[in-house]
Amino acid sequence: MENYKMVAKTMFGFEGILAKELRKLGALNIEEGVRSVSFEGDMGFMYKANLCLRTAIKIIKPIHSFSVKNEEELYKKIYAFDWTEYLTPHTTFAIDTTVNSENFTHSLYVSQKVKDAIVDKFRDLDGIRPDVDIKFPDLRINIHIQKEHCNVSLDTSGRSLHQRGYKTATNIAPINEVLAAGLLLLSGWDGQSDFLDPMCGSGTILVEAAMIACNIPVNINRKEFAFEKWPDYDQELFDKIVESCLNKTREFHFKIAGYDKAPSAIRKAQDNIENANLSEYIKVGQFNFFETEKSVDSHLHILFNPPYGERLDIDMEDFYKNIGDTLKTHYAGTDAWLITSNLEALKFVGLRPSRKIKVFNSHLESRLVKYVMYEGSKKTKFQNQES
Repeated sequence: MENYKMVAKTMFGFEGILAKELRKLGALNIEEGVRSVSFEGDMGFMYKANLCLRTAIKIIKPIHSFSVKNEEELYKKIYAFDWTEYLTPHTTFAIDTTVNSENFTHSLYVSQKVKDAIVDKFRDLDGIRPDVDIKFPDLRINIHIQKEHCNVSLDTSGRSLHQRGYKTATNIAPINEVLAAGLLLLSGWDGQSDFLDPMCGSGTILVEAAMIACNIPVNINRKEFAFEKWPDYDQELFDKIVESCLNKTREFHFKIAGYDKAPSAIRKAQDNIENANLSEYIKVGQFNFFETEKSVDSHLHILFNPPYGERLDIDMEDFYKNIGDTLKTHYAGTDAWLITSNLEALKFVGLRPSRKIKVFNSHLESRLVKYVMYEGSKKTKFQNQES
């Protein structure tokens, strides 16, 4: 099978870890962009990338590019392209458009123009036009216009890859699965210690942590990818890729735990963990983090997504002070990571972070921060190392 170029889209700040994932999978000619990483691979690798990449939102396959200055030129160049390799008059399609251009300011209008050009081409060729199906198309076409350059790609994924297939229940402020996986990888989580999410909500971070620890293909529970509707889809090859990826899973010899003080959150977390077939690795319990203490003697990796004050009415100053006090008093021997978009609230934690990483939670600029909780004082820690 021949190799071709693909582009994996991701969130701001995750380009480096997505490139690392691609290298581990065996991608060729990897290049980091802004919220994207381009690479090369064959059809089997395209299947594997959709199945295994934890920090990709979508994987697209570029098929055409050209310069364009106005709507009329866009129509003509889309019309002139040979669409018969990808569509028939009986194929349904949909168009997703992103524009960043002074000449094109309305993405829906661009989508309409592209749709008209494709439909008119088939009508002129065969007298029959393919239909648009926004929800369940046979082919999803991606249009990206940057200034005066247009890229036309096929969407290999379909629905966003954060929709893994295990989450049926969510909380008031659920964390996106791709964001959760990216935060875990940025935090250095590798499954070689115990793990705790002390404010676990519906359990997304816990599930993603277990999948990383066991090297489980992250989209193994997903019902459908867009490429499964393509005319050249190879079911036998896809089954082989799935089997090969599942053969690379590993055992996990530590504990993953989640706390939440809301019984409804714990019920939702249990449902999602069960859906992901990970109940043997993850235990959740109804506890208020501020009334807990470290339950293991060995190293503990903590990562959590505390309330920002966006949707929950709490006293931010008091809440974040309690986070710092609890970590300081009861969680020695811990690497504690948290994400927040409330940058002001971080001041009340009362601990100096050893790392701060800029990320985005949806549209909110956020920080992923790390607090290293030493056994005893930090001064004693370094004195012991020197002696």
